[in-house]
Amino acid sequence: MARQLDEQIVGRFPVGQRLRVLDVGMGQGTQALRLVRAGHRVTGVEQDPKMVGVAREALAGEPEGVRERMRIVEGDGRDTGVHFLPGSFDVVLCHGVLMYVEEPDPLLAGLARMLAPGGLLSLLVRNGDALAMRPGLSGDWAGALSGFDTVSYLPHSRTDSNGGTPTRLGLDVRADRLKDLTATLAGIGAPLHAWYGVRVFTDTAADGAEVPGDVETLLAVEERAGRTDPYRGVAALLHLCGVRG
Repeated sequence: MARQLDEQIVGRFPVGQRLRVLDVGMGQGTQALRLVRAGHRVTGVEQDPKMVGVAREALAGEPEGVRERMRIVEGDGRDTGVHFLPGSFDVVLCHGVLMYVEEPDPLLAGLARMLAPGGLLSLLVRNGDALAMRPGLSGDWAGALSGFDTVSYLPHSRTDSNGGTPTRLGLDVRADRLKDLTATLAGIGAPLHAWYGVRVFTDTAADGAEVPGDVETLLAVEERAGRTDPYRGVAALLHLCGVRG
């Protein structure tokens, strides 16, 4: 997902431009720290005090030049209008958050308002069109059958693709369908520009499985599949990039 995001940033903004980035639901700050190390100015918003603590601790270990370019706000991503003026950011990230929001449209509309004209909105969501894949490949036929007709699911224990934040177990969460989010993004003035699949082949990996020795080849395969039909359409997660008109 980081490679996909970098591809969109490089293709949209001049090389060397220091971007104003808002990371809503930043978790432990993996993507936020990666971008601030790259020279951008990043504001991270997170409501979980434990995750805020982890992010602050990680930031404290960075050089001063990195620390001064990152701000951490403890708060709800639905309240961005309270903290920031419209058009304040070039890039807005919302990764692994919508699945925990029962009514995501107001949140998305608020995020779009944070974008400057031409700004990039990056969403990482659970793929509602592929909920039957994991149980089906695992031999859970009843689970696979129910996955065709729902956008609700009980997450399994694994880290998310924002860089290692544990999935919140025991919560009934929801997925999003590509066609629905495409319509929503158009309606809020940040129409879909590009989309990718994330975790096409690796979603069935056992919890705690060792990282394989050929991990770079694995990443190359996932990156290729994430941009190639029909593979990307059955990925566990979708990475959608909208552009503010």
